[in-house]
Amino acid sequence: MTHETLIPVEAIGKRSSAARVLRLNANDDVLIAMQELRAGTEVPEEKLTMADTVPAGHKIAARDIASGEPVRRYNQIIGFATRAIPRGGHIHLHNLSMQDFERDYAFCADRKPERKAELPLTFDGIVRADGSVATRNYIGVISSVNCSATVCRQIADAFRGDALAAYPNVDGVVAITHKSGCGMASNGEAIDLLRRVTAGYIRHPNFAAVLFIGLGCESNQVTSLLGAENLSESDRLRTMTIQESGGTRATIERGIALVKELLPAANQARREPVPLSHLTVGLQCGGSDGYSGITANPALGAAMDLLVQHGGTAILSETPEVYGAEHLLTRRAVSREVGEKLVRRIKWWEDYTSRLGGEMNNNPSPGNKAGGLTTILEKSLGAVAKAGTSNLADVFEYAQPVTTRGLVFMDTPGYDPVSATGQVAGGANMICFTTGRGSVYGCKPSPSLKLATNSPMYHRMREDMDINCGDILDGGLTVQESGEQIFRLLIETASGRRSKSEEHGFGEDEFAPWIIGPTM
Repeated sequence: MTHETLIPVEAIGKRSSAARVLRLNANDDVLIAMQELRAGTEVPEEKLTMADTVPAGHKIAARDIASGEPVRRYNQIIGFATRAIPRGGHIHLHNLSMQDFERDYAFCADRKPERKAELPLTFDGIVRADGSVATRNYIGVISSVNCSATVCRQIADAFRGDALAAYPNVDGVVAITHKSGCGMASNGEAIDLLRRVTAGYIRHPNFAAVLFIGLGCESNQVTSLLGAENLSESDRLRTMTIQESGGTRATIERGIALVKELLPAANQARREPVPLSHLTVGLQCGGSDGYSGITANPALGAAMDLLVQHGGTAILSETPEVYGAEHLLTRRAVSREVGEKLVRRIKWWEDYTSRLGGEMNNNPSPGNKAGGLTTILEKSLGAVAKAGTSNLADVFEYAQPVTTRGLVFMDTPGYDPVSATGQVAGGANMICFTTGRGSVYGCKPSPSLKLATNSPMYHRMREDMDINCGDILDGGLTVQESGEQIFRLLIETASGRRSKSEEHGFGEDEFAPWIIGPTM
């Protein structure tokens, strides 16, 4: 099957809001409960009687399923029955589990001609001296190690409130701190990864300037990072260490003075129309539920198809959350080489989790399961829908600079702060985050849009959610119409409109580099 059939546009677009269940594909073995259905309830549209009570968002057996049989959703295998399941029965953790099965990678089989927008659109961005384009205009105060985190935070805190009133074009002073930087080898994969993430933030166009602060004796030495990442002090990058500056108080005072020196130049930034090809969007889903793969994820996919047609870039990530659905991406790869790069990352994760005594099906999380997701296969099929239908143009490792336009994949963990940190380090100047349970999240220096999968959660948490994709379930919008709504808001937000997470001040504490080595 092609990826287009995975997105149930026709199945749910303008559906009747009175429907009790949803069938996503004629070949599916499951129906999705649109409300809690009690045992004995009649479901006329499917001519069945409920054998069990099934919560909203959970799966109902559309037929009698024998023990050991594969179970399909989106016409794809999501697991195998561990016991006989009667028609109308509840399908979940008690009777469905993972099992190895072959997947046909069929490299490039579904690759299609690229579509370009006839009338390219623009957003109001900030063009930097090197030609990169920003969606925000911050000054960053970045720590090399946990030991300098408090100093960075106190320097940034000095610019809260009305402290920037004389600099209206500066969006803020942001402290980017973390819990690592020492207790690790001074060379090797772990510190190379931390340096790559940090350098990605230092270079990020959403920072007009950066103050980079170390302690002085840590593994992640300031000078070593600059040398390894080919960075040097300049008008937009200043560095210092606490030990050389005379201690905490002296470093804070000197840091505040340095930021004040950087502010006038940062305030000169002005927005101007630039092509959407300068927009790079990191795709995230967290706190997923049984509706994520039906509403917000495919709607975001439709928005990303529009972005790619306008020359922009969409970064799909969270490798453990495409596990089991990677064949839908390899089929759309622009070349066998690109498809095989993705498969190598999948194999790396299988080995990685095995070495640590884990398994890929440790995901979904408890909240995902409460929302109706049973296996990682089911979650992955819904997660891949965020990628729309565009060709897979390239695959990058964690926090590598994204240099290819179009739909690309970045290898990251499924944990959202770590994943989004890698995307931003790679150049994402926007984040779109779908959620069904109600995740709250921000990702400075890049604005984050929150997309709700269902209306009850959206209305309960509307101060945190930017768009309600639950309108698709309610019969008000099609997937494509919701995608166009996301696309418009994406352009407005990239042009300066504040997201809900920005209004709440999220984004500094969420910086979370992937720590893959031992802590010594």
